[in-house]
Amino acid sequence: MDPSSFVGIGMALFALLVAMIMDGGNPAALIAPSAILLTFGGTIGAASAGMLMSDAKALPKIFKSALMAKVTPPDDAVAIVVSFAEKARRQGLLALEEEARQIDDTFLRKGIEMAVDGSDPEEIRDILEQDVDAMKARHRTGAKYFADMAGFAPTMGIIGTVMGLLHVLQNLSTPATLGPMIAAAFTATLWGVMQANVFWLPLSNKLKRTSEIEVRRMELLLEGILAIQAGANPRVVEQRLLSYLSPSEQEAAKEAREAAKTREAA
Repeated sequence: MDPSSFVGIGMALFALLVAMIMDGGNPAALIAPSAILLTFGGTIGAASAGMLMSDAKALPKIFKSALMAKVTPPDDAVAIVVSFAEKARRQGLLALEEEARQIDDTFLRKGIEMAVDGSDPEEIRDILEQDVDAMKARHRTGAKYFADMAGFAPTMGIIGTVMGLLHVLQNLSTPATLGPMIAAAFTATLWGVMQANVFWLPLSNKLKRTSEIEVRRMELLLEGILAIQAGANPRVVEQRLLSYLSPSEQEAAKEAREAAKTREAA
């Protein structure tokens, strides 16, 4: 699990509360049930109204994915693919049939199985690219959901503030209560803006980032599978896959490769 969302949101909330205390404010003033209900409930409802019911039902899963995303770096895939290429080079492509059944990665397993079955390379590319496109579409839906909520939350906060000010205007005959009532009214705006910038926008960006990493990994695996089927030299396969990675990722991939060789030798 990548903890960056918990750390980032925690830091933002901590900074907000500390700044409020430094200015002489009371964090307890943020506990406004009506403002919280309106901004959270209204935001989720408005965002859901623009989606399909199946998309709305997936919100808990999307939320969990954003907060507890398990990111598999693409450099880990290089050692796996190169080891398959070496085995295919020594024993033939059919030697990968048994190993393919033990692969946890469904995308890689599917590609290796099609390569072992002798499928046309263009067909393999088309099918696997469709899998990549389908995953991109799923991820875009989740990121859009949070981005939509980030757009609606401040507006819901303003609506809450207007509702509060209407209540203030109805009680002008009691000046002593106007200050607390006005403060309570603006709490809704604070909650709406805070939601958008502390929760929804960061989670949308997190989903986009994890999607980019996963897409790059799948594209790397795709090229590796086609190279294995073509009988390419394992060294060439390794260099081709390393070109997809940043310098730091290349170093990590080389270290993983050396560790794999050491385990094989042992």
